[in-house]
Amino acid sequence: MNNVKTVFSIKDLENLSGVKAHTIRIWEKRYQILEPMRTDTNIRLYDLHSLQKLLNICFLNDYGYKISKIAKYSEEEVPTLVRQIISTKNAKNHAINAMKMAMMHFDQQLFFNTYDWLAEEKSFREIFQEVFIPLFEEIGLLWQTDTISPAHEHFMSYLIRQKIILNSEKLQVLSPTKTDKVFVLSLPVDEIHELGLMYLHYEILLAGYKSIYLGESMPVNFLSEMKKHFNSIVFVSCLTVMPDRDHVNQYVKEMVAELSGVSNELWFTGRLVSLIDQSFFADQILVFNTPQELIEKL
Repeated sequence: MNNVKTVFSIKDLENLSGVKAHTIRIWEKRYQILEPMRTDTNIRLYDLHSLQKLLNICFLNDYGYKISKIAKYSEEEVPTLVRQIISTKNAKNHAINAMKMAMMHFDQQLFFNTYDWLAEEKSFREIFQEVFIPLFEEIGLLWQTDTISPAHEHFMSYLIRQKIILNSEKLQVLSPTKTDKVFVLSLPVDEIHELGLMYLHYEILLAGYKSIYLGESMPVNFLSEMKKHFNSIVFVSCLTVMPDRDHVNQYVKEMVAELSGVSNELWFTGRLVSLIDQSFFADQILVFNTPQELIEKL
């Protein structure tokens, strides 16, 4: 699974494009839109060029072009037509496909060019919610189906992390407009999935609060240091894969014992919050099933 793919099966193309393998076969037979390589046992294989061509064809098809018409265009005309459309329309699907191609090629320049194009019309919040979140949902599925390797996911995560940091820094240099509370963001020990928490840091700053980002793998007892510096704190933790499912409530119990107080709040979000026994903790904590719920609370 750690091998970086440059040749793809028809199932890989289905996972990456969203077009069923059966439909791809029909398009090939009827319109010759792709010319797959063949193994000795007649199994179809495709290169990166074929993947890019299929993504462009899907984009045109989504915009109302019939496959029979697209098939008549030359190799040069298809990407030219795509560029013409995205220059006049808000093409979110194209942005996601372009990001996927950047990932498959490890093409940083394509990522930055696509991001800059989006930033001409959209705020960072819009880019993150409309493009990056759906992109990572797709990446998760692609990783699970062995279509991409961890190298692809790490490559894209790092580039998006850079953008979150850059946009957060622009807000951090400004004085908070809301001073009734301070947010402290951290992840449990051994939890390394921090993109979601990093984005919440950006949203909290955008809302006008002071936000202190402590990041991954933070022991609970170290967080109590914050109580020496601030009077009213909202401690935010995102539970994605850690703690272990059997120890989620123990972790929350430790957070409550160490950090709760008259003026302090404990907020939890992430995939594992469904395991929290909220009746046991009564009104000592707030649980958000999605990050968007937490953002709306700000």
